Amino acid sequence: MRICVPTMGLSGAHDLVSEHFGRAASYTFVDSESGAVQVVPNDTLHMGGAGYPPDLIRAHGGEVMVCGGLGRRAVAMFEERGVMVYIGARGTVRDAVAQWRAGQLEAATDENACRQHAFREEEGHEHGHGHQHGHHPEHDS
Repeated sequence: MRICVPTMGLSGAHDLVSEHFGRAASYTFVDSESGAVQVVPNDTLHMGGAGYPPDLIRAHGGEVMVCGGLGRRAVAMFEERGVMVYIGARGTVRDAVAQWRAGQLEAATDENACRQHAFREEEGHEHGHGHQHGHHPEHDS
């Protein structure tokens, strides 16, 4: 199985999981059987290029995406492309893959997606100020 982890740089398995999957500098792919690692720079719309991250990830053979968190729209886009998404990953790529293997991550759903992404325009929410992704009860109503 080919696992994708959004990452902060280009250093492969030792790189840190990016807090914002769409604006990650790169996507690191790990083959769950062979352990082979491939780093793909993020050249999607979020980074001034073309296309969406789920398309890039699928085009590079991603079957599973492991990340800290993501929005409801992204969850739907991954579902449409047949990519399973797990949230709650922290640390390095190596850590994130180990967390996935150990069953420590939660399958992403519409209910547990980071609600702040859906409210970004209405509330003036911006990324890059160190907020943590995950469930935000204040946005449930």
